Amino acid sequence: MSTPLAHSLSSQGLETDADIHANLGTAELVESAVRAGEGELSRYGSLVVKTGAHTGRSAKDKFIVRDDTTEDTVWWGKVNVDMTPEHFAALKEDFLAALGDKKELYVADLFGGSQPEHRVNVRVINELAWHNLFIRTMLVRPTVEELGDFAPEYTIIDLPSFRADPARHGTRSETVIAVNLAEKLILIGGTQYAGEMKKSVFGILNYLLPAKGVMPMHCSANVGADGKTAIFFGLSGTGKTTLSADASRTLIGDDEHGWSDTAVFNFEGGCYAKMIRLSEEAEPEIFATTRKFGTVLENVVMDPVTRDLDFDDNSLAENTRGAYPLDYIPNTSKDNLGPVPSNVIMLTADAFGVLPPIARLTPEQAMYHFLSGYTAKVAGTEIGVTEPEATFSTCFGAPFMPRHPSVYGNLLKQRIAEGGAQCWLVNTGWTGGKYGVGNRMPIKATRALLNAALDGSLNDVEFRQDPNFGFDVPVAVPGVDPAILDPRSTWPDKAEYDQTADKLVRLFIDNFAEFEAHVDEGVRQAAPNANVAA
Repeated sequence: MSTPLAHSLSSQGLETDADIHANLGTAELVESAVRAGEGELSRYGSLVVKTGAHTGRSAKDKFIVRDDTTEDTVWWGKVNVDMTPEHFAALKEDFLAALGDKKELYVADLFGGSQPEHRVNVRVINELAWHNLFIRTMLVRPTVEELGDFAPEYTIIDLPSFRADPARHGTRSETVIAVNLAEKLILIGGTQYAGEMKKSVFGILNYLLPAKGVMPMHCSANVGADGKTAIFFGLSGTGKTTLSADASRTLIGDDEHGWSDTAVFNFEGGCYAKMIRLSEEAEPEIFATTRKFGTVLENVVMDPVTRDLDFDDNSLAENTRGAYPLDYIPNTSKDNLGPVPSNVIMLTADAFGVLPPIARLTPEQAMYHFLSGYTAKVAGTEIGVTEPEATFSTCFGAPFMPRHPSVYGNLLKQRIAEGGAQCWLVNTGWTGGKYGVGNRMPIKATRALLNAALDGSLNDVEFRQDPNFGFDVPVAVPGVDPAILDPRSTWPDKAEYDQTADKLVRLFIDNFAEFEAHVDEGVRQAAPNANVAA
């Protein structure tokens, strides 16, 4: 049943004769999606949908309007590509015309951010019911009382059927994600990938919060029985969701958070986990969500007769995903927040097999690795990638950071200094050789090392200094095979390890060159040592 909008679409200048389905609940949205043929129910009750040609973000089709508001506040370049106000005006005109022609629209009023003083009111307008279910699952859901006087600050209109005109709209293709921060309006067209909406809200908060002294982060977060919070930075595929979903710890969230003076708070009310090759044994908490009503599974292959799910089948996409409410994971934070962090973990999946499974970082080294944002692609993930390929995504989330990386880096350094958090670099990638030769780091070893770091016992063991990167590496940890703690010793050919380490060190140094002028000498000295590697 629709909950009336406290502020109508027409009050926003959005005119349409469509039937407006406002703030529907999960069951009603699932029913609408199935009735419209947008998806099918699995035998377990989860909603299975396909996103068509777009199975991930269309990063090259995203634009930010360049005007007086953004000219000097956005870090323009390859990531933040500009659109003229004139092109946006034409795009908006055509978008609103397309909106007016729809017979049905789904509207959800939601919060971006769980800490009330730092959240933003977001209205999302969809032509697809499952998209509305997705974003209602992913963002923070207001109470009935809060909906009673909800006034949207930012509005997202997502019309997959819309086709942009590059000549008229200044776009690269028929797909567009256009962000106008002055008008507080985001237009998404030509793609059914629902993650564009989620990341658009992340981008808004990444723009707004630094001006308030709040650190926005692409990280997961949880709290131990001792009441201490840990945050996990990492790019896709490094283990943010998996490692934060630990039954022995209280989950705050799996992807996007803010670090204020008083708390770490989730930007969202749901999780968006990778489903490809999901294992019930390795990830039981996440696996269980695929068997719950209300979970949305994107591009997961389902048997048309038995409605069984096959998580190993990547014929529709490698980037299969599941969206589910946060409380589908056992032991989650009631308020989606926790104390300021005691531990900061930076995750990397090093496909070169060079980095140790865990290393202790100084604050300067933490800022260096945060600005570097290193992980590695493996062969086969993209056309043309035939060997491990280094990926540096500054702040572990460059595509979502509108401001200059130094803004976020300095905020992190300030927060670490104020709270005294201990920082760690954790490699969830390869050991015993690079990808194709070595093996993936055992998740049991990663969890054991993380547990030792989080309970403080890791600080009591003996450390050595890594000759290439200068950080401290434990020599022996109870319950962990000591061999994997020294990556060089796991390689059959030590000379090949040295050569590969030299290559990775130089990639770090070359990548960091653009940040050197924006950091102090202590951070510059935290760089790896190319001479030692050589």
